[in-house]
Amino acid sequence: MDNRNIAEIFQEFADILEIQGANRFRFLAYQKAARTILDLPRDLKDICSEDPKKLQEIPGIGKDLASKIVELLKTGKCKAHEELLKTFDRGLLEILRVRGIGPKKVMLFYSELRIDSIAKLKNAAQNGLLRDLPGMGEKSETDILKALGEYDRNRERMLLSDALLEAEKIVEYMKSGPGVTRVQYAGSLRRMKETIGDIDILAASKNPQKEAAKIMDYFLKYLEVKSVIAHGETKSAVLLKSGIQADFRVLDEKIYGAALHYFTGSKAHNVMIRDRAKKMGLKISEYGVFKLKKPGVKARLAGAGAGAEEILIGGKTEEEVFKSVGLPFIEPEMREDRGEIEAAIKHKLPIPVEYSDLRGDLHVHSRWSDGAREIEEIARAYREAGFEYVAITDHSPALTVTHGLTPERFKMQWDEIDEINADLEREAKNDGEIHDGRSGKIRPFRILKGVECDILADGKMDLPDSVLKKFDIVIASVHSRFNMSENEMTERVIKAFQNPFVKIFGHPSGRLLNQREPYHIDMEKVIDAAVEHGIALEIDGQPDRLDLQDYYCKMAKDRGAKFTIDSDGHNTSQMAYLRYSVAVARRGWLEKKDVLNTLPLNEMLKFFRRRKQA
Repeated sequence: MDNRNIAEIFQEFADILEIQGANRFRFLAYQKAARTILDLPRDLKDICSEDPKKLQEIPGIGKDLASKIVELLKTGKCKAHEELLKTFDRGLLEILRVRGIGPKKVMLFYSELRIDSIAKLKNAAQNGLLRDLPGMGEKSETDILKALGEYDRNRERMLLSDALLEAEKIVEYMKSGPGVTRVQYAGSLRRMKETIGDIDILAASKNPQKEAAKIMDYFLKYLEVKSVIAHGETKSAVLLKSGIQADFRVLDEKIYGAALHYFTGSKAHNVMIRDRAKKMGLKISEYGVFKLKKPGVKARLAGAGAGAEEILIGGKTEEEVFKSVGLPFIEPEMREDRGEIEAAIKHKLPIPVEYSDLRGDLHVHSRWSDGAREIEEIARAYREAGFEYVAITDHSPALTVTHGLTPERFKMQWDEIDEINADLEREAKNDGEIHDGRSGKIRPFRILKGVECDILADGKMDLPDSVLKKFDIVIASVHSRFNMSENEMTERVIKAFQNPFVKIFGHPSGRLLNQREPYHIDMEKVIDAAVEHGIALEIDGQPDRLDLQDYYCKMAKDRGAKFTIDSDGHNTSQMAYLRYSVAVARRGWLEKKDVLNTLPLNEMLKFFRRRKQA
């Protein structure tokens, strides 16, 4: 039972209580606790093992919730949760996961039409039964049908962040497996795609004939395995407690690189590599790299024993696979058949940006709006992690649900930032005992004054220029009127770009993975306008955003755009979201030179100041 499992149970508490019409403060307490637990930088089990009473020191966790956490950690169950589920149909919870449907609509559909499942909801919408319900109408019914279509398309795929969490835990566990010499996740997860179907794990052994069975038994004893779907000596498939399927293979160390390349994919990339090998008198498969004695002769699968026509010449590492066909190593994130083979042949592969290249984060929220931490906490966390700057970009007033700041409140925030910056500067000069996580010694650190300012429906900014000009960083984002036509939305955004104080276009497509489709916008026109006006395009690392999409990153790079790689963090632990935005950037072929927040502070600010002068 890990943090995520406990957070999910608390969220179920909140959802059920809200649908049942319980006291507002009661279900909000569970909601807040669920969010807090997801954002915790430490495992609850570690805190509990030190002293269960320390759980009550976590914001929003009182005596009652702390006792439930202890119960879940010790038994894997919560009696109160199980009792609540006995009085409630889980089908109603599933309906709540459909975009645009909240607790009130769930209860409306159930009380009026006894709808208690996705199937019944779809049937009712298709037959026109929802439009006549109180507060509904034909448009609402059409929107629900569209949302149900999105739900069906997305329900089989998990977010990258969820898949990585599961896969990395399995890899760590299998490192201690008997006879395991190497272990790695593969598939679309290793390519860092934004959503993942299932998890592929590959383990290597020096003597798989003798050790495969023991390795496989060790895997099946993994505590997060809920059920075994298939069990073989060298391959098994299991369903994890999280609901994710994991496929596990044991391979000979001599061909592990070939297998890792094959199972990482993509299919189109692998086909290109195999075709190139064939023209060179080679055969490449998951079983190795083979020299064909008689080129053109169809060789038998090496897994069944290499035939007289083929000789194993490589495959221990992926580097050997690429070298055999005259290519340099191609990073997993780039293996999508988007021109990487051709670039490799010409020795023009980019050197993708790395997490370590980042010097700051330009999109972070504090408790002044909808963040969970004070500004000083945020600054010290980023400094200790080795960064040089962080922009506090709380919301503008239009987004009332996030407690957007008025100009007066921003002025108060600036005063606080000035005081903290002064303290940090003094520490950098005087305190040799403070060290960061990268250089081993403290470096100057700066908090930037920023805002995530709404682009209003008419393309104007949510704050006057007299205020915007005082910010170091202005992120322009769309948070409303997602149903505008493509022309309207495109004109809205491009008009915002004409404001001389806008620096960055935030989460450009507005999508929420598995929840909300992108709004309609001509992204090519937007990219061209961003280049023309010197606006940076953000790659937002929030796991359900990962926006801008990788293919638009590549397109925009080719057109001369600049980018920022940001976390959109609402808690210091969400600094980790930078990892996901880096993954998107790498899939989009971005290099260090394309990303503004890889620059030292003054150089980065100099780029943005050119906007106001232009």
